[in-house]
Amino acid sequence: MKKTFIFLCILSITFCGFAQTDVTPITSSDLPVASPETMKPLSAADHQDELQTPKWKDYWKFSGTMGLKVSQMQLVNWVAGGNSNFTGIAFVSLMLNYKKNRIAWDTSLDTDFGAFYSSDFATYKWRKGNDRIHFSTTVGYEISPPQHTKSTWYIAANGTFRSQYTRGYDYPEDGSRHKVSNWLSPSYTELSVGVNWKWTDLITLYYSPLAGLITSSIDSVLRPTYGVPIDKPAFASLGMAFSAGIMYDGVKNLRILTNLALYTPYTDPNQKFGNLNIDWGVMITYQFLKVLNVSLTTNLKYYPKVLFEEAPHSRVQFQEILGLGVAYSF
Repeated sequence: MKKTFIFLCILSITFCGFAQTDVTPITSSDLPVASPETMKPLSAADHQDELQTPKWKDYWKFSGTMGLKVSQMQLVNWVAGGNSNFTGIAFVSLMLNYKKNRIAWDTSLDTDFGAFYSSDFATYKWRKGNDRIHFSTTVGYEISPPQHTKSTWYIAANGTFRSQYTRGYDYPEDGSRHKVSNWLSPSYTELSVGVNWKWTDLITLYYSPLAGLITSSIDSVLRPTYGVPIDKPAFASLGMAFSAGIMYDGVKNLRILTNLALYTPYTDPNQKFGNLNIDWGVMITYQFLKVLNVSLTTNLKYYPKVLFEEAPHSRVQFQEILGLGVAYSF
């Protein structure tokens, strides 16, 4: 019992020694202090899964207008004169733009087709009213200084194509008709490299000292009219090109588009350097009541090699269309 008592005393002294070991207490000053930045509420946008974010939307922009314009007029014993008619025009204007780092790529398609019918015509009551295809694409590499500015310069390559869908006719007063156009007759394909300047999304200017133009006419009957050799479907020339474009949409529901294209050849024996091919188009559209659209479209062309039958020389070509119809813009 004595030995047991001594053992218990030693064990008690040892336990008390461990119990009296100093333990430094933790105070609030030892805890990490949260900064205001770390105390802001959690946001789902800050932690959104990147795989669910469509990255292509950051670089691509797709916009356009498409619609249908129709009109009808009926005349009965109308002493002022005129012809009863029905007219319809379908039109599409699309733009696809890409911008990432120093690469920019702009593509546009403007096309329309229209026809009209008049019961007052003795022959050919259905006639083509409008027919146009204009496709353009430009890709460029930015060479502007790496600073924030509204204007940018690019080394660029451009391709354009202009033609129509179907046959077109001229209708003399004698009731006959003469074919004046056809599919790819004529068509104008231009490939060039040059310098492109942009000011925001409003204005773009393009100059090329090295531009190739291919004028084609699949229809052999029409080749002399458009300066294409009678024994070949196309004629190529090398020259200089310039184009300017404006796209304005600063006012709600209003859009103004215009594009001017100029070309003069170095190597064409039938067209001197300085004699310009001119192609200028303007489209103004205003949308109201969500689906109704009023538009004004003009096209001015001058090609020195396009000859007219009644007078064997070139002329300024002009077209104007004012219409009200149903359209969708995005």
